[in-house]
Amino acid sequence: MLRYRLPPGHTHPMTDVIGELLALDADAVSVRGRDGALVQVATDRVVALKPLGPKPIRTSEIRALEAAAADGWPGVEREWVDGWQLRFGHGFTGRANSAAPLEPGASTTPETLAKISDRYTARGVTPTLSLPDRLGVAPAGWSTYDESAVMAADISNLVLREGDSAITVTAQPTEDWLRSLHYQGRAAPAGAAEVVSAVHDGTLGFGAIGSLAVGRAAVTTAPDGRCWVGVTSLWVYPEHRRNGLGTLMCGELVRWGRENGATHAYLQVAVENTDALALYRDLGFADHHRYRYARPDAAIG
Repeated sequence: MLRYRLPPGHTHPMTDVIGELLALDADAVSVRGRDGALVQVATDRVVALKPLGPKPIRTSEIRALEAAAADGWPGVEREWVDGWQLRFGHGFTGRANSAAPLEPGASTTPETLAKISDRYTARGVTPTLSLPDRLGVAPAGWSTYDESAVMAADISNLVLREGDSAITVTAQPTEDWLRSLHYQGRAAPAGAAEVVSAVHDGTLGFGAIGSLAVGRAAVTTAPDGRCWVGVTSLWVYPEHRRNGLGTLMCGELVRWGRENGATHAYLQVAVENTDALALYRDLGFADHHRYRYARPDAAIG
Protein backbone atom coordinates (compact mmCIF):
# COMPACT_ATOMS: atom_id res chain seq x y z
CA MET A 1 0.00 0.00 0.00
CA LEU A 2 1.37 3.42 -1.03
CA ARG A 3 0.09 6.58 0.67
CA TYR A 4 1.28 9.89 -0.73
CA ARG A 5 0.58 13.62 -0.59
CA LEU A 6 -1.36 15.20 -3.43
CA PRO A 7 -0.30 18.52 -4.99
CA PRO A 8 -1.99 21.72 -3.74
CA GLY A 9 -5.46 22.31 -5.12
CA HIS A 10 -6.89 18.82 -4.50
CA THR A 11 -9.95 18.41 -2.29
CA HIS A 12 -8.00 16.19 0.12
CA PRO A 13 -4.32 16.19 1.02
CA MET A 14 -3.44 12.52 0.59
CA THR A 15 -4.51 9.37 -1.26
CA ASP A 16 -3.68 5.66 -1.33
CA VAL A 17 -2.97 3.13 -4.04
CA ILE A 18 -2.89 -0.63 -3.51
CA GLY A 19 -1.04 -2.75 -6.02
CA GLU A 20 2.30 -4.21 -7.06
CA LEU A 21 5.53 -2.40 -6.18
CA LEU A 22 7.53 -2.09 -9.41
CA ALA A 23 10.40 0.21 -8.45
CA LEU A 24 11.77 1.95 -5.38
CA ASP A 25 14.75 4.28 -5.62
CA ALA A 26 16.01 7.57 -4.25
CA ASP A 27 13.88 9.67 -6.57
CA ALA A 28 10.57 7.88 -7.07
CA VAL A 29 8.29 4.98 -6.18
CA SER A 30 6.40 3.12 -8.93
CA VAL A 31 3.31 1.02 -8.20
CA ARG A 32 0.94 -0.73 -10.60
CA GLY A 33 -2.54 -0.40 -9.14
CA ARG A 34 -5.17 -3.13 -9.11
CA ASP A 35 -6.82 -1.44 -12.10
CA GLY A 36 -3.57 -1.81 -14.09
CA ALA A 37 -2.71 1.90 -13.98
CA LEU A 38 0.92 2.85 -13.30
CA VAL A 39 1.42 5.34 -10.45
CA GLN A 40 4.80 7.07 -10.07
CA VAL A 41 5.36 9.29 -7.04
CA ALA A 42 8.38 11.36 -6.04
CA THR A 43 9.86 10.03 -2.81
CA ASP A 44 9.44 13.37 -1.01
CA ARG A 45 5.65 12.99 -1.41
CA VAL A 46 5.51 9.47 0.05
CA VAL A 47 3.85 9.29 3.46
CA ALA A 48 3.76 5.50 3.92
CA LEU A 49 4.74 2.39 1.99
CA LYS A 50 3.96 -0.98 3.48
CA PRO A 51 3.44 -4.54 2.26
CA LEU A 52 0.00 -6.07 2.54
CA GLY A 53 -0.79 -9.74 2.99
CA PRO A 54 -2.42 -11.65 0.17
CA LYS A 55 -6.07 -10.89 -0.45
CA PRO A 56 -8.24 -13.41 1.42
CA ILE A 57 -9.96 -15.95 -0.83
CA ARG A 58 -13.73 -15.98 -0.35
CA THR A 59 -15.69 -19.23 -0.24
CA SER A 60 -17.70 -18.06 -3.24
CA GLU A 61 -14.44 -17.67 -5.20
CA ILE A 62 -13.43 -21.24 -4.38
CA ARG A 63 -16.81 -22.53 -5.52
CA ALA A 64 -16.64 -20.48 -8.74
CA LEU A 65 -13.15 -21.68 -9.66
CA GLU A 66 -14.06 -25.28 -8.86
CA ALA A 67 -17.07 -24.97 -11.19
CA ALA A 68 -14.88 -23.61 -14.00
CA ALA A 69 -12.36 -26.39 -13.45
CA ALA A 70 -15.12 -29.01 -13.46
CA ASP A 71 -16.28 -27.70 -16.85
CA GLY A 72 -12.71 -27.87 -18.08
CA TRP A 73 -12.31 -31.53 -17.06
CA PRO A 74 -15.89 -32.88 -16.91
CA GLY A 75 -15.37 -36.57 -17.68
CA VAL A 76 -17.54 -38.13 -20.35
CA GLU A 77 -20.75 -38.21 -18.30
CA ARG A 78 -22.02 -36.14 -15.42
CA GLU A 79 -25.15 -35.65 -13.38
CA TRP A 80 -26.35 -33.78 -10.30
CA VAL A 81 -27.37 -35.41 -7.01
CA ASP A 82 -28.50 -33.17 -4.14
CA GLY A 83 -26.01 -30.38 -4.86
CA TRP A 84 -23.16 -32.67 -5.90
CA GLN A 85 -21.85 -32.85 -9.45
CA LEU A 86 -20.96 -36.46 -10.28
CA ARG A 87 -18.35 -37.00 -13.03
CA PHE A 88 -17.65 -40.30 -14.76
CA GLY A 89 -14.66 -40.89 -17.00
CA HIS A 90 -13.72 -44.55 -17.51
CA GLY A 91 -11.80 -44.49 -14.22
CA PHE A 92 -9.18 -42.12 -15.70
CA THR A 93 -8.16 -39.46 -13.11
CA GLY A 94 -9.79 -38.60 -9.84
CA ARG A 95 -11.16 -35.33 -11.23
CA ALA A 96 -13.17 -37.14 -13.91
CA ASN A 97 -14.45 -39.82 -11.51
CA SER A 98 -15.55 -38.02 -8.37
CA ALA A 99 -18.44 -36.04 -6.96
CA ALA A 100 -17.89 -32.39 -6.04
CA PRO A 101 -20.16 -30.25 -3.78
CA LEU A 102 -20.53 -27.37 -6.23
CA GLU A 103 -23.89 -26.07 -5.02
CA PRO A 104 -24.19 -24.29 -1.66
CA GLY A 105 -25.55 -26.60 1.01
CA ALA A 106 -24.76 -29.81 -0.88
CA SER A 107 -26.32 -32.61 1.17
CA THR A 108 -24.24 -35.09 3.17
CA THR A 109 -27.13 -37.11 4.54
CA PRO A 110 -26.80 -40.90 4.51
CA GLU A 111 -29.46 -40.99 1.79
CA THR A 112 -27.46 -38.66 -0.48
CA LEU A 113 -24.20 -40.50 0.11
CA ALA A 114 -25.95 -43.79 -0.67
CA LYS A 115 -27.25 -42.38 -3.97
CA ILE A 116 -23.77 -41.12 -4.90
CA SER A 117 -22.20 -44.46 -3.99
CA ASP A 118 -24.77 -46.38 -6.01
CA ARG A 119 -24.08 -44.29 -9.13
CA TYR A 120 -20.35 -45.01 -9.02
CA THR A 121 -20.64 -48.64 -7.99
CA ALA A 122 -22.96 -49.26 -10.95
CA ARG A 123 -20.12 -48.14 -13.24
CA GLY A 124 -17.50 -50.25 -11.51
CA VAL A 125 -15.79 -47.21 -9.95
CA THR A 126 -15.02 -46.72 -6.26
CA PRO A 127 -17.33 -44.00 -4.85
CA THR A 128 -15.17 -40.90 -4.52
CA LEU A 129 -15.80 -37.37 -3.25
CA SER A 130 -13.72 -34.33 -4.24
CA LEU A 131 -13.63 -31.99 -1.24
CA PRO A 132 -12.32 -28.45 -1.77
CA ASP A 133 -11.48 -26.25 1.20
CA ARG A 134 -14.61 -24.89 2.91
CA LEU A 135 -16.98 -26.59 0.46
CA GLY A 136 -17.02 -30.03 2.02
CA VAL A 137 -15.47 -32.32 4.62
CA ALA A 138 -15.22 -36.09 4.69
CA PRO A 139 -18.40 -37.66 6.09
CA ALA A 140 -18.22 -40.20 8.89
CA GLY A 141 -16.91 -43.48 7.54
CA TRP A 142 -14.96 -41.84 4.69
CA SER A 143 -11.20 -41.16 4.64
CA THR A 144 -9.30 -38.50 2.69
CA TYR A 145 -6.24 -38.92 0.45
CA ASP A 146 -4.31 -37.27 -2.42
CA GLU A 147 -4.44 -33.59 -1.49
CA SER A 148 -3.84 -31.12 -4.34
CA ALA A 149 -3.12 -27.39 -4.42
CA VAL A 150 -5.07 -25.15 -6.76
CA MET A 151 -2.91 -22.23 -7.89
CA ALA A 152 -4.29 -19.20 -9.70
CA ALA A 153 -3.17 -15.98 -11.35
CA ASP A 154 -4.58 -12.88 -12.96
CA ILE A 155 -3.08 -13.19 -16.44
CA SER A 156 -2.44 -9.44 -16.58
CA ASN A 157 0.07 -9.92 -13.75
CA LEU A 158 2.05 -12.64 -15.56
CA VAL A 159 5.04 -11.93 -17.77
CA LEU A 160 4.37 -13.90 -20.96
CA ARG A 161 6.41 -14.24 -24.15
CA GLU A 162 5.66 -11.93 -27.04
CA GLY A 163 5.83 -12.72 -30.74
CA ASP A 164 5.04 -15.99 -32.48
CA SER A 165 4.04 -18.91 -30.29
CA ALA A 166 6.77 -21.40 -29.44
CA ILE A 167 4.27 -24.27 -29.40
CA THR A 168 1.79 -25.88 -31.75
CA VAL A 169 -1.81 -25.88 -30.48
CA THR A 170 -4.49 -28.12 -31.97
CA ALA A 171 -8.21 -28.37 -31.17
CA GLN A 172 -7.97 -32.15 -30.77
CA PRO A 173 -5.14 -34.29 -29.36
CA THR A 174 -2.89 -35.84 -31.98
CA GLU A 175 -1.75 -39.46 -31.80
CA ASP A 176 1.68 -38.30 -30.64
CA TRP A 177 0.04 -36.14 -27.98
CA LEU A 178 -2.06 -39.05 -26.70
CA ARG A 179 1.01 -41.29 -26.42
CA SER A 180 2.32 -38.89 -23.80
CA LEU A 181 -0.62 -39.48 -21.44
CA HIS A 182 0.32 -40.98 -18.10
CA TYR A 183 -1.68 -41.48 -14.92
CA GLN A 184 -0.24 -42.36 -11.52
CA GLY A 185 3.07 -43.28 -13.13
CA ARG A 186 1.59 -45.59 -15.76
CA ALA A 187 0.45 -45.31 -19.35
CA ALA A 188 -3.11 -44.02 -19.59
CA PRO A 189 -5.87 -46.65 -19.77
CA ALA A 190 -8.39 -47.16 -22.55
CA GLY A 191 -10.90 -44.34 -22.64
CA ALA A 192 -8.38 -41.68 -21.58
CA ALA A 193 -8.50 -39.99 -25.00
CA GLU A 194 -12.24 -39.42 -24.61
CA VAL A 195 -11.70 -37.90 -21.15
CA VAL A 196 -9.01 -35.41 -22.20
CA SER A 197 -11.06 -34.43 -25.28
CA ALA A 198 -14.11 -33.47 -23.21
CA VAL A 199 -15.07 -29.95 -22.16
CA HIS A 200 -18.36 -28.38 -21.08
CA ASP A 201 -19.20 -24.99 -22.61
CA GLY A 202 -15.57 -24.19 -23.31
CA THR A 203 -12.63 -24.34 -25.68
CA LEU A 204 -9.77 -26.84 -25.67
CA GLY A 205 -6.21 -26.50 -26.89
CA PHE A 206 -3.61 -29.28 -27.02
CA GLY A 207 -0.09 -27.91 -27.03
CA ALA A 208 3.08 -29.61 -28.21
CA ILE A 209 6.73 -28.71 -28.62
CA GLY A 210 7.68 -31.28 -31.22
CA SER A 211 8.25 -34.56 -29.41
CA LEU A 212 9.69 -32.80 -26.35
CA ALA A 213 6.71 -31.66 -24.27
CA VAL A 214 2.92 -31.47 -24.30
CA GLY A 215 0.13 -29.81 -22.33
CA ARG A 216 -3.61 -29.24 -22.37
CA ALA A 217 -5.54 -26.01 -21.82
CA ALA A 218 -9.27 -25.50 -21.27
CA VAL A 219 -10.98 -22.11 -21.36
CA THR A 220 -14.24 -22.04 -19.39
CA THR A 221 -16.30 -19.39 -17.64
CA ALA A 222 -17.11 -19.57 -13.93
CA PRO A 223 -20.60 -18.80 -12.57
CA ASP A 224 -19.34 -15.40 -11.40
CA GLY A 225 -18.46 -14.47 -15.00
CA ARG A 226 -14.69 -14.77 -14.68
CA CYS A 227 -13.09 -16.54 -17.65
CA TRP A 228 -10.38 -19.07 -16.75
CA VAL A 229 -7.80 -21.09 -18.61
CA GLY A 230 -6.79 -24.27 -16.82
CA VAL A 231 -3.47 -25.92 -17.69
CA THR A 232 -3.42 -29.70 -17.24
CA SER A 233 -1.64 -32.80 -18.55
CA LEU A 234 1.69 -30.98 -18.67
CA TRP A 235 4.31 -33.56 -19.60
CA VAL A 236 7.97 -33.20 -20.54
CA TYR A 237 9.64 -36.33 -21.83
CA PRO A 238 12.22 -37.46 -19.23
CA GLU A 239 15.25 -37.02 -21.47
CA HIS A 240 14.35 -33.36 -22.05
CA ARG A 241 13.57 -32.28 -18.49
CA ARG A 242 15.26 -29.45 -16.58
CA ASN A 243 15.64 -27.42 -19.76
CA GLY A 244 12.78 -24.99 -19.12
CA LEU A 245 10.31 -26.75 -21.41
CA GLY A 246 7.66 -27.11 -18.71
CA THR A 247 7.84 -23.40 -17.96
CA LEU A 248 7.68 -22.58 -21.66
CA MET A 249 4.70 -24.88 -22.28
CA CYS A 250 2.76 -23.51 -19.31
CA GLY A 251 3.36 -19.89 -20.28
CA GLU A 252 2.43 -20.47 -23.91
CA LEU A 253 -0.79 -22.29 -23.00
CA VAL A 254 -1.76 -19.41 -20.71
CA ARG A 255 -1.04 -17.01 -23.58
CA TRP A 256 -3.22 -19.17 -25.86
CA GLY A 257 -5.94 -18.99 -23.21
CA ARG A 258 -5.70 -15.21 -23.11
CA GLU A 259 -6.11 -15.12 -26.88
CA ASN A 260 -9.28 -17.18 -26.42
CA GLY A 261 -10.82 -14.84 -23.86
CA ALA A 262 -9.35 -15.96 -20.53
CA THR A 263 -8.48 -13.31 -17.97
CA HIS A 264 -7.30 -15.70 -15.24
CA ALA A 265 -5.39 -18.98 -15.12
CA TYR A 266 -5.29 -21.96 -12.76
CA LEU A 267 -3.32 -25.16 -12.19
CA GLN A 268 -3.90 -28.19 -9.97
CA VAL A 269 -0.78 -29.71 -8.41
CA ALA A 270 -0.23 -32.55 -5.95
CA VAL A 271 0.99 -30.96 -2.72
CA GLU A 272 4.00 -33.29 -2.56
CA ASN A 273 5.19 -32.13 -5.99
CA THR A 274 7.36 -29.38 -4.55
CA ASP A 275 9.34 -28.85 -7.77
CA ALA A 276 6.17 -28.08 -9.75
CA LEU A 277 4.82 -25.82 -6.99
CA ALA A 278 8.06 -23.82 -7.02
CA LEU A 279 8.01 -23.60 -10.83
CA TYR A 280 4.46 -22.23 -10.90
CA ARG A 281 5.16 -19.74 -8.11
CA ASP A 282 8.14 -18.48 -10.10
CA LEU A 283 5.76 -17.97 -13.04
CA GLY A 284 3.53 -15.79 -10.87
CA PHE A 285 0.85 -18.24 -9.69
CA ALA A 286 -0.30 -18.06 -6.07
CA ASP A 287 -2.01 -20.56 -3.79
CA HIS A 288 -5.79 -20.26 -4.10
CA HIS A 289 -7.13 -23.27 -2.18
CA ARG A 290 -6.72 -27.03 -1.84
CA TYR A 291 -8.88 -30.07 -2.38
CA ARG A 292 -8.58 -33.72 -1.47
CA TYR A 293 -10.45 -36.91 -2.28
CA ALA A 294 -12.43 -39.11 0.09
CA ARG A 295 -13.67 -42.66 -0.27
CA PRO A 296 -15.56 -45.02 2.05
CA ASP A 297 -13.39 -46.73 4.63
CA ALA A 298 -14.87 -50.04 3.45
CA ALA A 299 -13.30 -49.46 0.02
CA ILE A 300 -9.77 -49.06 1.41
CA GLY A 301 -7.48 -52.02 1.39
